Amino acid sequence: MFRWTLHGDGRTIAADEIVLPEERLAWPITLGIGMQHVVAMFGATFLVPLLTGFPPSTTLLFSGLGTLLFLLITRNRVPSYLGSSFAFIAPITASTQADSMGAALGGVMVTGALLAALGLLVQKVGTAWIGKLMPPVVMGSIVALIGFNLAPTAYANFQESAVTATITLFAVVLCTALFKGLLGRVSVLLGVLVGYGVAVLRGEVDFTPVQEAAWLGLPEFHHPEFNLGLLPMFLPVVLVLLAENVGHVTSVGLMTGRNLDHMVGRTLASDGFATMLSAGFGGSPTTTYGENIGVMSATRVYSTAAYWVAGVTAILLSMSPKVGAAIFTIPPGVLGGVTFVLYGLIGIVGVRMWVDGRVDFARPKNQFTAGVALVVGIANVTWTVEGIQLTGIALGTLAALVIYHLMAQLGRVTGTEVTDREDAPEVTPRAK
Repeated sequence: MFRWTLHGDGRTIAADEIVLPEERLAWPITLGIGMQHVVAMFGATFLVPLLTGFPPSTTLLFSGLGTLLFLLITRNRVPSYLGSSFAFIAPITASTQADSMGAALGGVMVTGALLAALGLLVQKVGTAWIGKLMPPVVMGSIVALIGFNLAPTAYANFQESAVTATITLFAVVLCTALFKGLLGRVSVLLGVLVGYGVAVLRGEVDFTPVQEAAWLGLPEFHHPEFNLGLLPMFLPVVLVLLAENVGHVTSVGLMTGRNLDHMVGRTLASDGFATMLSAGFGGSPTTTYGENIGVMSATRVYSTAAYWVAGVTAILLSMSPKVGAAIFTIPPGVLGGVTFVLYGLIGIVGVRMWVDGRVDFARPKNQFTAGVALVVGIANVTWTVEGIQLTGIALGTLAALVIYHLMAQLGRVTGTEVTDREDAPEVTPRAK
């Protein structure tokens, strides 16, 4: 498992070559690539604890440990970094406000357990049922409504300092437009740095906690509590994590020229166990990271050895409380500017699922599925039944599943339902 084959001379890669997961380059180069993965995940991974109030150093520690656990369970066959999941932000925020951080951690832990159980099921029965339960219109609607449901949170931070937030927002946009390669991939981090500098000049940053924090020390630990009334808010997140993991495995398979569908169960279980481990001590929930897929695509290096380096580096960085304190000094205005981008992008990922799945919105069942689910999610419709609270994300997810399958079934009964072949619009192949 740990005997990576040296790729070529270990120092060069031909233009048409890739470094496979079971290969590695020379260790100095592998160390550099691993550090690059840390840089790529850093900005997004730290934004989740900033937005939810979880300890940043704890999140970083279990991000690294979760990555190593993922690599162990997948036996180094699927390169991935497990960073903080944005899909949990809304239920964590609502749970913390309604009860406590411990209750939010309890919801995260239960969600991780469900994801792990789902992974074991997928490993046994395969992935065919996933597409039937959640076709692209349903999956895209669920992902989109989670992003758009967070819009009020972004606006609340934005209002704390509109000037700083606006500068941060445009810094992210300009960095994305102007820079290519790795700099383009970390445009969110660069935007945060620009916004932070502006906030310092405007007197919006308090450095007292940084001065008081020690250079070395263990992260701050918290433990979960379980509130059954809050758990339904977390359940829809399982579907999003399912989509993220399937998408990650598919992307890596395409880039390495391999069919990795048989690994979906292991990746789901790994992500679930890593989330449970993190929630047990106060860290943020985890998920596979698109930022690191971008690094692999740019470098054409898919070696899991680089991810071991990244995981160990994250663990070492987490042992400095001063780093965590410095991150927590980022003011609301900066967060407001960057979350305008990030939450919107989560919503657009859902829209992209519709495009990639060639969803035909001339069909009423697709119109109703997406339309109702989005309105329920954006309006954050809340329904409390015997102490159990269902929020916009949970109700929107339920609406998408029920409306789609109800209309599809009624269409089959009445003979008005079209076949999948007829349902998919004609697509003219594009030149590559």
